[in-house]
Amino acid sequence: MSVPCLLSTAARSFTLPGVSGVLLSRFRVLCPCSITRKMSSRRQMDHLERTASNYRQDGVYPAQVCGIMDESETVKRLRLAVHPDFTFRAGQWVDFFIPGMEKVGGFSVCSSPGLLQKEGVIELAVKYTQHPPAHWIHTKCTMDSHVAMRVGGNFFFDPLPSDPSVDLLLVAGGVGINPLYSILLHAADLLRQNPANAGRGYHIGSTHLCYSAKNTQELLFKKSIINVCKEFPEKFSCDFHVTAQTADINQELQPYMNRGRLSEGGLRRHVDPNTTLCYLCGPPPMIESVVQTLLSLGLSQERILFEKWW
Repeated sequence: MSVPCLLSTAARSFTLPGVSGVLLSRFRVLCPCSITRKMSSRRQMDHLERTASNYRQDGVYPAQVCGIMDESETVKRLRLAVHPDFTFRAGQWVDFFIPGMEKVGGFSVCSSPGLLQKEGVIELAVKYTQHPPAHWIHTKCTMDSHVAMRVGGNFFFDPLPSDPSVDLLLVAGGVGINPLYSILLHAADLLRQNPANAGRGYHIGSTHLCYSAKNTQELLFKKSIINVCKEFPEKFSCDFHVTAQTADINQELQPYMNRGRLSEGGLRRHVDPNTTLCYLCGPPPMIESVVQTLLSLGLSQERILFEKWW
């Protein structure tokens, strides 16, 4: 039986949390593919190939779409109800299985682990492309659609209470904001759980987000990001960058806006070689440029974590 057939069966047997007769369908999907960062073929690697060497959970969990909204003109945001045993760390992605479709999607979770704990849901923000899973989300996915997901990824922020405090520098390009938004929300949740670093949990440092997109329309989650910065002005800050903005910038956004690409000067203000831990996600050319800049500013390689999704 093919993977899509198995998933279709699992989806039909899934009951949402809180409903009697909850049934968990967990099984392994064997993926006989290998990965290299550079391929001799011009064929673009798909998600399973790119991430074949990454950590993956064993379980594949059915899920049900319980919310769909337009995050921008090109990005749809899905809310999915998941089984209580589903877990993830801020920054990780999911293999996204659609019944009847051979291609497997790969999408970073953009919500926080705290939302999962409180409401039993996660959120994904997916940009429109012709890639079958993303195209399905934009053209065929509806409320109550059944899918299945498996969590994976080595790119996450999940400190233990005893871990040393770090100052987070989050650098995002385009839809690379997704895992970093999850990390930002998780950092805010940790601060709410341990106000004024009262000794009951992880000692949270500062968090600064540098986020670049073509225009303000493509700056996802911008209002929520600003709200977090206003809630914790001494701990959270952000800089938005737009590279192709022609219209006037909304007055509310102006204090946070910069025209043009990220600069060395903008990064320098938020780099301390002793305390900064940087997470980057975006187009490979942007990541490669920012990594070289951070290294030149004295940040060690082990303090620079990145994920390339293109």
